[in-house]
Order: sequence, then structure tokens, then C-alpha cells
Amino acid sequence: MVVDSAWAAIVLFLGVLPDGGNANTGWRAGVEFAVALIIPVLMVFRRRYPDITVAAATAVGVGQIVLGVLPAASSIGYLVFAYTGAAFGSRWTSRLALTAGLVAGPLVFWQIHPTKVLRDEDGVVLQRPYQLGESLLITALMSTPFILCWAWGRLTRVRRAYLVELEDRAARLERERDAQAKVAVAAERARIARELHDVVAHNVSVMIVQADGAAYVLDNSPQQAKEALSTIASTGRQALVEMRRLLGVLRTADTAEEYVPQPGVEELPELLDQVRTAGLQVEFATSGDPRELPRGVELTVYRIVQEALTNVRKHGGPDVHARVAVDFGERELAVLIEDDGRGTTDEQLASGGADGQGHGLIGMRERVGMVSGSLDVGPRPGGGFRIRAVLPLKTAH
Repeated sequence: MVVDSAWAAIVLFLGVLPDGGNANTGWRAGVEFAVALIIPVLMVFRRRYPDITVAAATAVGVGQIVLGVLPAASSIGYLVFAYTGAAFGSRWTSRLALTAGLVAGPLVFWQIHPTKVLRDEDGVVLQRPYQLGESLLITALMSTPFILCWAWGRLTRVRRAYLVELEDRAARLERERDAQAKVAVAAERARIARELHDVVAHNVSVMIVQADGAAYVLDNSPQQAKEALSTIASTGRQALVEMRRLLGVLRTADTAEEYVPQPGVEELPELLDQVRTAGLQVEFATSGDPRELPRGVELTVYRIVQEALTNVRKHGGPDVHARVAVDFGERELAVLIEDDGRGTTDEQLASGGADGQGHGLIGMRERVGMVSGSLDVGPRPGGGFRIRAVLPLKTAH
């Protein structure tokens, strides 16, 4: 309304100027002055009430023609309402604005009855009416500004509808992205639970059977009991290896081939050696009192470091340096991985780290959540990226 008020003030100023170059006298001059006031007022509210203002402006224009009030400077405001009806009005308002624009030229031409000024051979000035073809050309030219304003408003309406559609599509894609992330997390949980059930159920069943057999033949056949115990130990080790491999495996096939899944913190130096061999410079530091950790925490720490260094190699750029720090606290374990590379884009960070090949940070958050920990990710001051995980030791069993 502020912008419309500014334009309305200009039209009002032009309309109330004395002797505006028109031939309205007497009471028609009073009507002209009233029109010069009404048109700017309608312009102020044209966006908020397009249907009402366009209809009112059309009625004012028709009344001006019926009363024989000749057009003045304020009549330029009618062009604004031709645009308003097409850009903001309803369907009937747009049609009304188009119809009014088409008939504006013929009606004004009929009202003013222009004549053509000629001179005869003796130099006498003569006024003659225009021929039919000339009259049609003049009326078309007089209606052209209204039609152009209406077409401009129509184009504005189409462009605004297109932008609204783009915004709606972006919002819909964002909702679909969030839904896909939730589906990926749920699918991963179901897969891990299903495979863990298979591994544990099969191997534990074998161990129970062997243990019962060993107890049965322990007195009569010590050798068979010894073989059964050996089978139990072998099956237990195999089950442990399979569970470690299951919890440490990466979701992406190419990365899973690069690194052999390892069980815990004690294998981190070996992992870092493999990373350095691949060309990434990594520093490793530990603080606190290193000790044996719960198995779930061990696997989570290894998984976070492995995934973080993989992301550094993919997105960090050339000549990137990384640093891994593990702090053994009394009740929690803190893991920090940071680099000085390119970092990540806002879109990747907002989408949970999905990079088109895996689920990135979504997987990290899921792993940390399994042991009731917290994960903090984001750009590092001075450039690069930073990942910090805090894993409670008192709740991990």
C-alpha cells in the first residue's frame, strides 16, 4: 500500500492541477475534480481489494462518459486498473478489465468527436470528420494502452503462479527428503536387528547343543567333551567376529571394500595407517586413562572415525589434513575428528549428510543414539569440518 499510495499521490497531483488542458466547465469541472479524488483513493486499495476497486473504477469511467466529462490527466489511473484486474482480480474482474479496455477507445472517440483540420486552396481552415478507416485506426490506438496494461498484468499473474508452484515444489521435496531419511533410518534398524537375530540365534543354538552334549559325555568320554568345548569356543569366536563385522560395516559398497571392519578403539592406529597409505595425512592423539570399554562403545567409536575419514577423503579436497583425538573421561568418552579441507555444503548438512552414495551423518547419529550419546557436527572455525561425539560409559553395557 505504501508503493500504491506513492503512485496515487502522483495521479492526484496531476488531476488537481488547475487548467489541466481540458474543456470541462461548470458542473462538469466539479465532476472532473471528484474523479481526480476518487481514482487515487481506489489506487491505494487496489491490491487489497482488486475486484471492488476495478469494478468501482469501471463504474466511474462509464459515469464520466455518460455525463459528458472529457478525459483529464487523472484518467491515466484507468490504465492502472486494467493492469490490476488482470494481475490480482478474479476471473470475472479480469474479463471486465479487458472488456473495458477494448471499448475505452471507441467510447472516448465517440465522446470527443474529433475532426480533421484542413485548408482549402484559398487558405481557409476547414474541419471535417474522419473517414471510417481513419476512425477505426484512431480508436484502436486509443485502446492499445489499456490492452498492453491488461497483458502486462496477465503476465504478472502467470509469473506469480509459477513462483508459487516452485515454492510448493521445493517444500514438497523437502518433506519427501525428510521422509526418505526417516525411512532409511528405520530400514537400517530393521536390517541390523534382523541380521543380529540370525547371527545370535544360530550360533547360540549351536553352543547350547554342544554344551549339553559335553555335560552328558563328560564322565564317560572326556575326549568328546573336550571336542564339544572346543566347538563351543570356536562357535563363540565366530559369532563375535560376525557381530563385529555386522556392526562395523559401512553402508556404501565401495567404502566397505576399502576398509575391513574392525571392532574397537585399539584398532584405530591400524585404520589410520591404512588411511595414510591412501594419501590422507592424519594425526592421532589420546588423552585420559585408556581402558577397556563396553563393546557397543568400542564399535561406535571405530565406526564414527571410519565414516568421518571417508568423508574427508571424498569431500575434503587436495592436500587436506585431518586430526583424530580420543579423550577417556571417567564417565564419558569424547571423540573429535576435524579437518582443514573444503568442508561440506549447506544442502548436504541440512539433509543429514546424504551425498548420493550413502547416508553419511544419518548413520553416525543412528550409531551414537544406540549408545545414548550425542553428536555435534558443523563447519570448523578457520575452514574445514568438525565432528565431535560424546559417548556415556555408565550406560553402555
